[in-house]
Amino acid sequence: MSEGSKGSSLAFGQVVIGPPGSGKTTYCHGMQEFMGRIGRKVTVVNLDPANEAMPYQCAVDITELITLPDVMENLKLGPNGGLIYCMEYLEANFDWLQEKLAAFRGHYYLFDCPGQVELYTHHDALKNVFAQLAKWNFRLAAVHLVDSHYCTDPGKFISVLCTSLSTMLHVELPHVNVLSKMDLIEQYGKLAFNLDYYTEVLDLSYLVDHLASDPFFRNYRRLNEKLVEVIEDYSLVSFIPLNVQDKESMRQVMQAVDKANGYSFGDQEHRSLEALMSAAVGADFQFTSTLAVQEKYVQSQDKALEEEVMDL
Repeated sequence: MSEGSKGSSLAFGQVVIGPPGSGKTTYCHGMQEFMGRIGRKVTVVNLDPANEAMPYQCAVDITELITLPDVMENLKLGPNGGLIYCMEYLEANFDWLQEKLAAFRGHYYLFDCPGQVELYTHHDALKNVFAQLAKWNFRLAAVHLVDSHYCTDPGKFISVLCTSLSTMLHVELPHVNVLSKMDLIEQYGKLAFNLDYYTEVLDLSYLVDHLASDPFFRNYRRLNEKLVEVIEDYSLVSFIPLNVQDKESMRQVMQAVDKANGYSFGDQEHRSLEALMSAAVGADFQFTSTLAVQEKYVQSQDKALEEEVMDL
């Protein structure tokens, strides 16, 4: 994988990003197992220097190069400053990463990244790492995980949309936004609209109107309207619902990512006409998946309502 060698074979993979607690490590574990069952050789690369308990089989670990506790202790930095320093240190030591990855040629790569949002919206260290990987003939897609509980709060959902859009523009990779932990959404509270409203990011003016019913947000209606205008003007953000425990849900996400980074059309695995067609109609699969999740959510709400009536 020498830099700029056009003749070397392509390597495909995902960079898994998102806020703390969004389920990045759980996703990497689940996707590693899922892809392993369909015969894909998967290498997980931990790029989070604060990640100590990893449930997956980790082939390359940044903690062999640098750890967040050491940086915080020796340089007297806080967690955020320490993470930024770690990423800058990784950027300055590309040769270490290149040597480690070279041992797994022919594999599919999952990069488990830190959870500090600023690393994907403002800072350039990780962006430069991804750009360097591209020079080594890596074809990557960013999988941006967002906890689905934000759907239950219109104000938080607008902030999530802004963060997702900013991340997409800054990271500069093919992007797949994912609403994680969909199996827990019924525990977070009632949704103001159907689930497809959130996954497809439909007319956001309804969301602003819903916020206006809150006395606190009523004072910020004009600000919310302008934020919504920015999101709708770009028209880039949409989400795929994900339940890591559900194989069908994992398949939907995998197909969307394979389509985004070009794996479906590469020479890494023998593909049948059926596999090619399934990748081509990924949007239909996503719609079906959203309907299935919505149905489960509605059923759980109906059951909760019946229990309330019984208690009365």
